[in-house]
Amino acid sequence: MDRSLHEKLTEWRRHLHANPELTLHEKETSAFVQARLGELGVPFVADVGGHGVVATLRRGNSNRSVGLRADMDALPILETSGVTHASRKSGVMHACGHDGHTVSLLGAAAMLAGDPSWTGTVQFVFQPAEEGGGGAKSMIADGLFERFPMERIFGYHNWPGLEAGTVAVHDGPVMASGGRVVFTIKGHSGHAALPHLTKDPMVAAAHLLLALQTIVSRNVDPLDSAVITIGILQCGSAANQIPGEALMRGTMRALKENVRDDMEAAVERVAAGVAQTFGVKIDVEQLRGNPVTTNTPAERDLAAEAIQAAGIPLRRDMAPAMTGEDFAWYLAHRPGTFAWVGNGPSDGGRELHNSNYDFNDAILPAASGYLTSVAKRALGG
Repeated sequence: MDRSLHEKLTEWRRHLHANPELTLHEKETSAFVQARLGELGVPFVADVGGHGVVATLRRGNSNRSVGLRADMDALPILETSGVTHASRKSGVMHACGHDGHTVSLLGAAAMLAGDPSWTGTVQFVFQPAEEGGGGAKSMIADGLFERFPMERIFGYHNWPGLEAGTVAVHDGPVMASGGRVVFTIKGHSGHAALPHLTKDPMVAAAHLLLALQTIVSRNVDPLDSAVITIGILQCGSAANQIPGEALMRGTMRALKENVRDDMEAAVERVAAGVAQTFGVKIDVEQLRGNPVTTNTPAERDLAAEAIQAAGIPLRRDMAPAMTGEDFAWYLAHRPGTFAWVGNGPSDGGRELHNSNYDFNDAILPAASGYLTSVAKRALGG
């Protein structure tokens, strides 16, 4: 990547970082992407599966095709990074690097548009609503693969803690399956000084929270990986009242689908037991998210070869993460690979979903270079 393109991408990335948009609200981000594609002379279709954009480059008579994907949405987090390009929207920030993903895909479009050495079709997929909004499924439902044919699909996520500009390709699972769980604990409210006349949902919620932690420690094989985390517990509005209802929300992750099945069954069993113990009613709602993100073998090796051919440092020894990624839905329809591009050190609050996080602009050449190289290799092989 030449210096002028790197500087332009850095400017674009910082603009997006300063103007983040939440899941399902990426209208201005989508418009920004469309404007930049117009400047690059790359034709596109907007409003695919929501605010999604798909751009297409064709060259020569080859019938080969490949897809490259980036996500565009931000998170409901109050930024505390202090950088000059920090979010201008209170309570919204790009804490996961989707601004960098979007811009690096624009960079790949620019590089491929100016490279006459390849033939075939490249589809650039700018996806909305990755952060729990079902963006991948929405684009697929809107005919992504039928309207924009691609034999394979590739993407990446920036990864704090991995050396800046190094690309990691996993041999097995990359990221875990995702799922959300909601517990509504219904008791009987009353005076705090007369607890015997109530059914306390708060005590039941406390026991439920602790009991849920035994699912992983006592129901999942220690050689498997799984997580249950409760992130929200809401209950009560007055210090001298036992409330009538409590609400708990959490997430579940696993690296095997059978482990996810077992965890879901255990959640129902534990909730029923706690409800009976404390004389309350517990409604459980389990919402399955993305499946396990697992690269297909041929595309995994193709990506590794493309990375090395581009002169980019490669790692093949990284362990998977329990984070989720809806790129898995694309892999359920097409072979492909989801890589990690190192963002550099994660100390000082620079890890994903931290209020101090910022995408490292120095890795844009590696990120765009990976996408460019893997597209050319996929079309040529």
